[in-house]
Amino acid sequence: MGGLLSVSRFASWGSAATLQRNPALPLMPATSWQQTRHGSFFNKLTADDLWKGVMAEAGAGGKKGRGKRAKRKFKKDLNRAQSIGDGAGGFLWPGLNIRMEKDGVMQPFSQRSQSEQQKITSERTRWRDDWVRRKMMKKRKERGWTGHSMGGLSLGPPDPGPDGETYDDFDSCIIEFKAVFNMTSRDGRKRTISCLVAVGNGKGIAGFAIGKSGDRRSALRKAKNRALRFLYYIERYNDHTIYHDINSSFKRTALSMKKQNKGYGLRCHRAIITICKLIGIKDMYCKVHGSTNLLNITKALFNGLVNQQTHQNLADEQQLHVVEFKSECGPLPFVVASPQNGVRLDPKPKDEILDIPLEWKDIKDKQEGKKSIWSNVKRTIW
Repeated sequence: MGGLLSVSRFASWGSAATLQRNPALPLMPATSWQQTRHGSFFNKLTADDLWKGVMAEAGAGGKKGRGKRAKRKFKKDLNRAQSIGDGAGGFLWPGLNIRMEKDGVMQPFSQRSQSEQQKITSERTRWRDDWVRRKMMKKRKERGWTGHSMGGLSLGPPDPGPDGETYDDFDSCIIEFKAVFNMTSRDGRKRTISCLVAVGNGKGIAGFAIGKSGDRRSALRKAKNRALRFLYYIERYNDHTIYHDINSSFKRTALSMKKQNKGYGLRCHRAIITICKLIGIKDMYCKVHGSTNLLNITKALFNGLVNQQTHQNLADEQQLHVVEFKSECGPLPFVVASPQNGVRLDPKPKDEILDIPLEWKDIKDKQEGKKSIWSNVKRTIW
C-alpha cells in the first residue's frame, strides 16, 4: 500500500514538472476537421445573374407590375475607381491621393500648409456651388412649362430620313406625356408610355403625332419622327398672325381665336403658345372653352388654322375688294386683296345678314355692360 502511494505521488510529481517545463503542450492532442465548400452561390452564377437578383428584374412580380411604386434600383459599376480625398487636415498619402514617386524620388507622407489647404477648400466649395446652381437653373426651353412635367420640353430636330435628308430647320416640342396602363390576361397590368409631340419650322409648316412604346425614349422618338408624315401648311397674315377671327371646336373643346396687331404677343393656353411658336404665329389671342384635353386642343387648333380663309380667297369668292382700316391710314380703307376675275357689277345688298358667330363677352362689351374687375388685368405671356 505504501509502495503504491509513493509510485502515484512520483507519477503526479513527474507530470506536474513536465507541464511546468512545457506549458504550451495540450493535455490531449486535439485533431479537428473544418468542412469547407469550394463552390458557393457567388462563384457559380455570373455577375449579370447576381445583378438580376439584386435589382429584381426577373420573376412574375416584375412582369405584372408588382412593387411599381418602390424605389428603383440601379446597377453600379463596382470596378469604377473611387477618388480618395485628403480630408480636412490635408494629409498626403503616397500611392493613395498623390503619386508614389516624383522626379524619380519616393515621396514621403506629408501634410499641406494651412494657407494652401484653405485655398483648395474654398476652390472646391466654389466649384460645388457653381455646379449646383447650373443644375437647378435650367433654361426655360430645356425646362418646359413646369419643373415637374415634360410638357413644353424641346426635343430638337427630327432624325434624318432613310435617304439622308435632314430637318435641321425643324424643332419639336412635347405637348403631352403620360403613362397608360392596360390589363392583360398574360402579363397583368401592362404599362405603356404615350406622348403627343408637335413639330414645326417656324415658317408656317407644322404637324403633330402620338407615339407609344414601353420606354420613354422610344415613345418620344416615334412621335417626333411620325409627326413629319402629317404636316400642314398654315397661312399667316404678314408672317405674324392669323387672317381673321376663328371659332373652332373638336369634341368637347372649343377655341375662340382672334387676330391681333404686331407686338401683342401670344395670350393663349400654354399648349397653344408652344404650337404657335412652332408654326411661326407671334400675335394672337385664344380662349379655350369646355374640356382642356391637350389632344382635343391640338386638333381643334389645327382644324381652325388650316381651314381659315385668306384675303385673296375671300375676294375671289365674293368678287369684291377686301379692305382693311388701319390707324396709320386714318378713315381711308386699305385694299389688301382684289378678285382675279374682276369685280362684280351688282353691288352687295345692304340688308344682307352676316353669318358671323358672336360671343356673349363681345355682346356685353358692345352694350357697355358691367365689366369684371379682372377684365383689364394683364395676362401672363410665355
